[in-house]
Amino acid sequence: MEKKRSNTLFLVEVAVFSALAYLLDLVSGLLSLKIWPQGGSISIAMIPIFLMSFRWGIKGGILSGFLLGLLQFILGFSQIYTLLQGIIDYGIAFSVVGLAGVFASKVKNSLKNNTKSWVTFVLLGTFLGSALRYLAHVYSGIVFFGEYAPAGQPVAVYSFVYNGTYMLPSFIVSAILVILVISAVPKKMI
Repeated sequence: MEKKRSNTLFLVEVAVFSALAYLLDLVSGLLSLKIWPQGGSISIAMIPIFLMSFRWGIKGGILSGFLLGLLQFILGFSQIYTLLQGIIDYGIAFSVVGLAGVFASKVKNSLKNNTKSWVTFVLLGTFLGSALRYLAHVYSGIVFFGEYAPAGQPVAVYSFVYNGTYMLPSFIVSAILVILVISAVPKKMI
């Protein structure tokens, strides 16, 4: 009976946190002032994915990230120009954020043992998830958005810089907020 309850709790949390991620991305998108013409914004949508990653591991994080990308696609809050670009920028980019879950057991053990090292593991996880999402967007930028690079600038450099302008601040804000949330309710993560 406990296993069934755990599976139900997992599915409910994935659904709720994916919906929360979508809403946070929607608000972030509306507040971003459309600074990035080919898409992207400083967003806190990764926070629920990171929380699911640290609570449920890779499976919870990847599934939550994938559902966020799917919601963005289905509900029309995405900039999709080709099917492959949409899969990379939404399906893959948000799914790989969930790989922060490789640090889930380290975060939980540190919280259980009441040590502060959980902060280091959360930072490593948020960095990993953000960096992998960044790389997915960079690849998409090189392959699908090279025409927007200024004359004479290599497409790869343009994509690295363009995507870095919103991914670096998104990582920093997400890391800070994830640490604040976990420190407020550490027992919920165990």
